[in-house]
Amino acid sequence: MSATPADPPTAGRSHTAGEPQAGAGPRAAAPEPVPVPVPVSVPGEEPAAAGAGPSVPSRSALVADRARAAWLGVPLRARLVGIITALLAVGLMIAGLTTATLLERYLVGQVDRRLATEAEYLAQREADSLFGDSRPGAASYVPTDYVLVVRDVLGGRTISGRDTTYREYGVPAPPELTPAEARATERRPFDVPSSRPGSSWRFVAFSMSTGGEAIGTVTVGLPLGDVQRTVKRITLLLLTSGLGIIVLGALAGSWAVRRSLRPLREIESTAASIAAGDLSRRVPTAPETTEVGRLGAALNGMLAQIESAFADRTASEARMRRFVADASHELRTPLAAIRGYGELYRMGALTEPDQVDDTFRRVEESATRMGGLVEDLLALARLDDGRPMHLADVDLAVLAADALSDLHALDPSRATALLGSDGAPLRSCVVAGDERMLRQVVSNLVGNVVQHTPTGTPVELAVGVLGDRPGEGVLEVRDHGPGIDPEHAARVFERFYRVDASRTRGGTAGGGTGGGAGLGMAIVAAIVTAHRGEVSLAQTPGGGTTVRVNLPLARPGTLGDEAGDDADHAGTEPDDARSTATSAHDEH
Repeated sequence: MSATPADPPTAGRSHTAGEPQAGAGPRAAAPEPVPVPVPVSVPGEEPAAAGAGPSVPSRSALVADRARAAWLGVPLRARLVGIITALLAVGLMIAGLTTATLLERYLVGQVDRRLATEAEYLAQREADSLFGDSRPGAASYVPTDYVLVVRDVLGGRTISGRDTTYREYGVPAPPELTPAEARATERRPFDVPSSRPGSSWRFVAFSMSTGGEAIGTVTVGLPLGDVQRTVKRITLLLLTSGLGIIVLGALAGSWAVRRSLRPLREIESTAASIAAGDLSRRVPTAPETTEVGRLGAALNGMLAQIESAFADRTASEARMRRFVADASHELRTPLAAIRGYGELYRMGALTEPDQVDDTFRRVEESATRMGGLVEDLLALARLDDGRPMHLADVDLAVLAADALSDLHALDPSRATALLGSDGAPLRSCVVAGDERMLRQVVSNLVGNVVQHTPTGTPVELAVGVLGDRPGEGVLEVRDHGPGIDPEHAARVFERFYRVDASRTRGGTAGGGTGGGAGLGMAIVAAIVTAHRGEVSLAQTPGGGTTVRVNLPLARPGTLGDEAGDDADHAGTEPDDARSTATSAHDEH
């Protein structure tokens, strides 16, 4: 006779709740009516009318929106610390639960392995002693902490265990299993409650049979009190250490977040200073590999652009105010003169014909001067407006020769010369531009020399192409006068700026209209800029001032036939112009 392994249990079929059974009633159930949906109204909400607009948000949506708004109203530092703390708490909780669960499974597994080792031997020993074996039964030497329960088919039951074990772990209450139930649970340990609260036992059951006939069951168990106490202690330790880690993590996270957000507080302080009017403030720099560094660099770039734009706007407004004031002042003088002479004439103070003639001559001069100023202002306004120009091929050598001819007619005592640039022979230098405007440039430059240099000061005009800038033509107007002081050289191209601000000079040579009011050089700069050129000042070797104008050379075939004809015509004139200018220079 031996304890044989149990057959695998079979699962029985059970009826599902609500499933109809045969013979449940005397007649078949009548078909149920199709349910009709009935609108349900929520207390506090108006029912939606047919064809009305979108439905009113539900209470859950409103609560979610309020919670989201409240969350967004929390400072970023508090939100980050809260998120860090919550993630740390969740991580520690998951780690603690996992650790406690795995530890409990491991310790229970050890108990199961002990049961697997001893229980089968004890059950076999007990079965042999019941059926004639001379050896004592298992109950006579049950190991420490083990409990042995033997039950026969007649209802007899024997429980073997030590009193010390019962006092420490309590008395188990194993189920009274039949041989069939024992076979169903054989070799699969199961938990059994204990008389001591918070403690339980682990049992495994075997069936006893002889000659193929079941005669009883043997159940062997071990207490789980040590396992449960160990798991509780570990859980308490994990909980205590986890709370400490969460507190330390919250403090460390608060410090780290505060330190990380310090640049943002500095940015906030800088923005407040800028809002107060200090546009020179900049955000403290940080490595651009970080988000704060990239944000700071972007903000500093934006602040630099804002400061530059504000400075340009301030300077533009200052120039505009100065421009309006200067224009008003320049117009006030001739208007006052005309008004004064008119009052003298009306009062009869001019009795002699010579007085009348002199008065009208002065009125005419004032009107001419005022008209020239208005023309200059209109010319600058047109240039600022960017109106299209009548482009053609223009030879700078021809313009220079014409200007020197006008200068010779105006002041025959001056020595003049037309030269090639950098000592090279004089050649045609054809540029693409508006001939009328370029003539005004040359006329204003020559007239400026006449106004600001003593009588008889030599004047030289040089035309050519520079070697270091082959795509540009150059026109230089050189004088050998007193020159311009460095503090004035940077501002001579400003509108209404005069080196000698104490008096206003009138008239320009060669038909220039920019003299006296301080607009001549400003018109030169505006015209050259409109032609995508450059104008600059330099010191003439030996004393004096040189004004250099660089203009892009004309490209062959880029202008119309008319421009080509003008270029051909202009190309035939430099030799004549050079001979005229040279003869004038030799004569004086």
